[in-house]
Amino acid sequence: MSHSRIHDVIGVGFGPSNLSLAIALQELAGVSGRALDALFLDRQTNYRWHGDTLSSQSELQISFLKDLVSLRNPTSPYSFVNYLKQQGRLVDFINLGTFYPCRLEYNDYLGWVAEQFCDQAVYGESVLRIEPELVDGAIARLRVVSRNAQGKESSRLTRSVVVSTGGTPKIPAIFNAFDSDPRVFHHSRYLTAMGALPCSEGEPMRIAIVGSGQSAAEAFLDLNDSFPSVKADMILRKSALKPADDSPFVNEIFAPDYTDLVFQQPAADREQLINEYHNTNYSVVDPELIERIYGVLYRQKITRQPRHAVLCRQQIEQATRTDQGIELTLRDLATHQHSTRRYDAVILATGYERRSHQDLLAPLAGYLHGLEVDRNYRALAHGELQAPVFLQGFCEATHGLSDTLLSVLPMRSAEIGEALYQALNIPHAARKPAAAPLASA
Repeated sequence: MSHSRIHDVIGVGFGPSNLSLAIALQELAGVSGRALDALFLDRQTNYRWHGDTLSSQSELQISFLKDLVSLRNPTSPYSFVNYLKQQGRLVDFINLGTFYPCRLEYNDYLGWVAEQFCDQAVYGESVLRIEPELVDGAIARLRVVSRNAQGKESSRLTRSVVVSTGGTPKIPAIFNAFDSDPRVFHHSRYLTAMGALPCSEGEPMRIAIVGSGQSAAEAFLDLNDSFPSVKADMILRKSALKPADDSPFVNEIFAPDYTDLVFQQPAADREQLINEYHNTNYSVVDPELIERIYGVLYRQKITRQPRHAVLCRQQIEQATRTDQGIELTLRDLATHQHSTRRYDAVILATGYERRSHQDLLAPLAGYLHGLEVDRNYRALAHGELQAPVFLQGFCEATHGLSDTLLSVLPMRSAEIGEALYQALNIPHAARKPAAAPLASA
């Protein structure tokens, strides 16, 4: 189906990044007197943020004050504090004495905001590609092609796009052959996949968790607490579970001003900065969870009833499918000894990769500079491509570690919104200038 309407902007994906952008565009419309015709397409049938991973152990890892809007506009009606007030839980949340809500509540907050922009959103459509509309040697419009769950394709025209499709599950190559085996699944499908396993009915199972990050730790504790018939092994290549560094001085790298500092650096220096603070976000676990896991293992020693294990320094050399289970051949990276363990299921808490934008923008590849972006997240393009393309969540290499996190959403959405108004030649009043960039890390 082809739609004749020409939108000012189509957002691909309606997760936190584009939801924050919808708020920023609404604010800019109030200032400029001209609202953009914005539409957001999302493949999910309803609003859910990491919905299949919201286990009992899942908590937000950053302050609720870093919500969709507060760092830019703390008086916004879309703040987390206002959400609590509207839900009648503000006093109760204060009594918790925490800055860190559970992910279940934060998911509900995002859904509450999304419901207020439901007239700008279309759910249940997966965007397949973004094509150029070439007229007289110039591309002033783009065609966004999507497909719904019934396989019906739709085509929409827009003067600009903002791609914010998030990460896609990273599956180790050794498990590629198990893509249709319900016993092996990525953590992104945790709740649904666990619900289909016999342990959900109380039957005994041995389950392996592959990974050493926050998701692996949360899965381990949820299996311990919610599935008493399960024996779980966490398998990691590292010598130990490593704590995430969220100390105050280190956390300054997630401040919006730090983005300017990172972007201004030469490529080699940017890479060094990102590597230096890698332990703030990747393959690390909140210290509290590490202590809880250690406590679980210690109590097993007291009772002499071993149920779970954390297997460190283990490289998975082979994974074999059998009628009795999944056999994993492990090599100890210290002793080089091999062992084989059989499991009834394997959870891949192996992280995400950010490549979905490459396929979506492949039809525009000849007009783009290899998906490089400017400071305002606009993809650098040849002169023929006049329709701006913006990327959210794919710019870590140029904008820093905060690019894939929630920390900079309010400021980034305003920057993209203002750049959109400028690119589309629509007068607007810019926000107040940001503070001067930091002189050093």
